[in-house]
Amino acid sequence: MPLFGKEKLAAPTASSASYTVQRSIANTSYIDELVEHYKSRLLKDANLDMLTNLSQGEMRMHIEVIINQFMAEEKVIVSRQDKEFILTRILDESVGYGPMEPLIHDENVTEILINGPREVYVERLGRLELTPIVFRDEAHIRHIVDRIVAPIGRRVDESSPMVDARLPDGSRVNAVIPPISLNGTLVSIRKFRKEPFQTEDLLHFQTMNEPMAAFMNALVEAKFNMLISGGTGSGKTTLLNVLAARIPHHERVVTIEDSAELRIDRPNVVGMEARPANVEGTGEIPIRQLVKNALRMRPDRIIVGEVRGSEAFDMLQAMNTGHEGSLTTVHANSPADALRRVESMVIMAGLDLPSAVIRDSIVGALDFIVQSLRLTDGTRKIVSIAEVINDYDGNFKLQEIFTFRRTGLINGNVHGYYTATGVIPRCLERLQTYGIDLDHTMFVPEGEPKEAGV
Repeated sequence: MPLFGKEKLAAPTASSASYTVQRSIANTSYIDELVEHYKSRLLKDANLDMLTNLSQGEMRMHIEVIINQFMAEEKVIVSRQDKEFILTRILDESVGYGPMEPLIHDENVTEILINGPREVYVERLGRLELTPIVFRDEAHIRHIVDRIVAPIGRRVDESSPMVDARLPDGSRVNAVIPPISLNGTLVSIRKFRKEPFQTEDLLHFQTMNEPMAAFMNALVEAKFNMLISGGTGSGKTTLLNVLAARIPHHERVVTIEDSAELRIDRPNVVGMEARPANVEGTGEIPIRQLVKNALRMRPDRIIVGEVRGSEAFDMLQAMNTGHEGSLTTVHANSPADALRRVESMVIMAGLDLPSAVIRDSIVGALDFIVQSLRLTDGTRKIVSIAEVINDYDGNFKLQEIFTFRRTGLINGNVHGYYTATGVIPRCLERLQTYGIDLDHTMFVPEGEPKEAGV
């Protein structure tokens, strides 16, 4: 893939706060002409084959050295601030992601949402805000999207107008282009921290309390099958990463994802990623096929990033045939909805099984459902931990062990508190066989604190 697009890239009007300051200093057509001139010289005079074989970091350093040489040869004198702006422009447009580059490196930004060339939003601390960043036109955005998807063998064009991809740091990318999109090219980027979240982080964010954390960690260590349920952006993948880190290191873990984003910080983890069809419409490898293949890879545990369709049946089969302690996520608004969604997805497998058989399989496979929720104030909380009860009567039965109870909304912030429901889980005996003895007082309900501000 070429370092630069063929189109001429005009100076960005504004990007981030730092980018805007630089631009105000270098607000002359002369500087813009220098940027275009040195980009052209780089394409003409530099050894592009050598540059493209370097890592991104090495490539940036080499390009900076080359541009400095060009400016010395031509005896071009500009202020240090203008020179930094020129280098930033060239580097961002050649090996980076253009005006989006500052946001990629902003650790406070968790999501980047591009609604066409003139509207870019970011999420900070759970809140969306409009940025001053703009792209020159549709071609400019498409050029950046092509740079993102090409290294992983994906494509986006009129015949395939939707694409899922990822950045080198693991951030998840989704892009949609016309004619599917009615507002120009749409790009959504969900960023991930350089260091994966730990249990202590979720406690700090008040996503859960200590009894809930201790209980879920115990369930993972004792090899209970768990389904994490929640809506988009509710923290399902983050929780999945945190819980998977509790799997004993002597166990082999196989992960299966539609688009790789799990980062499990432990040894003996192998991953597989689904593959979409190629230009000819062939070569697709769906998650269902990967789940079947995972059973041949001697897994102690199987983790499916998200079940969305017929692969739910194969996942349940794996859970029911000795692969205990498996984890997966599903989009649903409550534990009961999660069970119904899984039932619907098993029906999608087209096996024409009686409803009673499907429900027996689900109840026999799943032990616990953890419900995560993104509240109206942008915070993410685990609002329910429910045990799946198998009474062999063909119905779904859930008993909630922990819950989050809301008490009100003050200045836009949700207030509430975590509490046990008073139900003693049936799993305690099995936990004891794994050497885990939980304090039964953790299951005693707590009253509403005088200042409920969780």
